[in-house]
Amino acid sequence: MERSSSDETAYFKYGKPEIDLLKKQDPVLGALIDRLGPLRREVRTDRFQVLVDSIVSQQISGKAAQSVLAKLEQLTGDVSPETLTGVSVAMLRSCGLSERKAGWLQNLAREVSDGRMDLGGLDALADDEVVARLVTLPGIGVWTAEMFLIFAMQRPDVVSWGDFGIRRGMSLLYGFETLTKKEFLTRRQAYSPCGTVASLYLWAVTRQEERIP
Repeated sequence: MERSSSDETAYFKYGKPEIDLLKKQDPVLGALIDRLGPLRREVRTDRFQVLVDSIVSQQISGKAAQSVLAKLEQLTGDVSPETLTGVSVAMLRSCGLSERKAGWLQNLAREVSDGRMDLGGLDALADDEVVARLVTLPGIGVWTAEMFLIFAMQRPDVVSWGDFGIRRGMSLLYGFETLTKKEFLTRRQAYSPCGTVASLYLWAVTRQEERIP
């Protein structure tokens, strides 16, 4: 995701207690943690921007998404609920958005600006309740909502079945030729309540992650 100028640099917070628990509960994952050392994964502070980026990025390349987001910022000056509700669908489409995505962004902006979607108020909800609330928004599915839990809310126990990288990492780590939902849930239960940290390491199995200095 492209970083908004309003975002502060932040990283998913975890430390020795989470690492020690995961190593105790899953020695295979523990060996991976020892091999890779601490990982750093950037999170976001602007929740609205996270959802905007998620909608824009669907089914297009990262480079194309960055271009669209840059044009949106040029159009609005600052991508916010107020600025997006103040421009037309045609103006949004001029930034490279499809008519459907432009409509989704305007709907999101209206929901947030009029208070029907209180992104700050999501803190009071359990993970499954946050997902259920977010997927009522057009253009936001379960996977996007689960990534929002991790990268916008820093929820500690998220392991997404819908994420290909997590499933692939789990398959490679444990030697599954075909990972079944039952096997996934068994491993996922072993990670709890530190599933998000496990997710970081599962992603790292198939993708190079930046190390903490």
